[in-house]
Amino acid sequence: MKIAKNLISLFVFILAVVCFGGCSHLDKTDVKTVISNELNLLKNLDSDTAQKYVSYKELFPDATTETSLSQEVEEVFSLFFQDFDYQILDLDVDEDKKEATAKIKLTTIDAQTLASDYAEASLKAAILKAASSDSADTEETTTSMEDRYLILDDLLKQNHYETMETECTIRLTDKGTSKQEWEIIRTHSLENDLVGGLMTYLSDSDLMSPEETLSVYLDTLKTMDSKQMGNYLGLESLLNTSDSAKNSIASALVDQVHKTLDYQITSCNIQSYNAVVTTEITTFDSASILSDYQSSRDTYLSSVDAVIDGSSKRYEHSLELLLNSIKENTDTVTSSVTFHLTNDGVSWKLLENSEAIGNAIFGTLSTTPVPDENSELSNDESNSEPSDETLSDSSEYIDEEDFDSGYDFSDDDANADNYEDDTASDDSSYEE
Repeated sequence: MKIAKNLISLFVFILAVVCFGGCSHLDKTDVKTVISNELNLLKNLDSDTAQKYVSYKELFPDATTETSLSQEVEEVFSLFFQDFDYQILDLDVDEDKKEATAKIKLTTIDAQTLASDYAEASLKAAILKAASSDSADTEETTTSMEDRYLILDDLLKQNHYETMETECTIRLTDKGTSKQEWEIIRTHSLENDLVGGLMTYLSDSDLMSPEETLSVYLDTLKTMDSKQMGNYLGLESLLNTSDSAKNSIASALVDQVHKTLDYQITSCNIQSYNAVVTTEITTFDSASILSDYQSSRDTYLSSVDAVIDGSSKRYEHSLELLLNSIKENTDTVTSSVTFHLTNDGVSWKLLENSEAIGNAIFGTLSTTPVPDENSELSNDESNSEPSDETLSDSSEYIDEEDFDSGYDFSDDDANADNYEDDTASDDSSYEE
């Protein structure tokens, strides 16, 4: 009898263990099913499903939101999650608290590299936007939601990004209905984990270092045309003109920038939110251009052709000489330039960007307007040597009036008249 009681007790114990274990297993199965169903949606993503996990606003909380977004924007998350995968590593179910925790290994795109590429592309777009505006002298970061997502769309389509593996924790809760029903608790942290930390990277004000930021400014300048460069560097009078001859000169100067501009960052000193970056800038030798132009101009002015041409033709020829000096220039000059940047809590910004870059690249030409044909200069100004500080001191070398006032043609004209009179008298004698 005693043995029978012991066997009954053992049977009850085994039954309890089996029942408990079976119930626990069922609970874990339910939790695993819920997680799998939800995360599988990300592997075959559509725009509506994406919004359940990562809203458009979450990535760029400070951006202005349009009433409707283009199809390219809606495709961004599909491109982002095209290599997404996951693995459930561990499950913990607390039946009493009606809570569950899952440890997940996620395979996501390399979000840090994508964020770095985005920061660079966004800054470049802002610089070019400022350069395309006649009134803008500083760049503003792109604020439109549409514009920001279009940048991401271009990056995801043009570049191949490696995948990264990270671990995250997903928490679930029982809805508390009569029938047990688990659901994932959605949090900002989970959204950030599912996109590989992209939200964190995009909000990092140090995502691009001061050196990398300065490189974007200088590299973008190499892609600008004459109008953009004139606007951005404040050289409108030098590079922006409707005169065809002067426009050719502006284009030639920009070509010189494209051919010769190079740089090497030698040091960076960061103090709190400020940085000083020292850079060796190589660009065309503006002093050499002016020297060559002055020499060819002086040779021309001392010739009989200059007397015969008259003021208008002398002015036109002077522009041709300047254009030729620019086009044929092969000399470069390297100088050390100090740039100042500040971190405004969003990213590093270049202070006084237009002036700093303009002076570094154009040297003696940076503050010089292309002179007008009708400008007036004194004899003293026109006879002076070009200054190394500013081309405005030597602008007389390409002014029509300069040829009238800077060079005394009276003697040549008188000699020419005498020459004609003498010739005429000789001819008359011959006829007689």
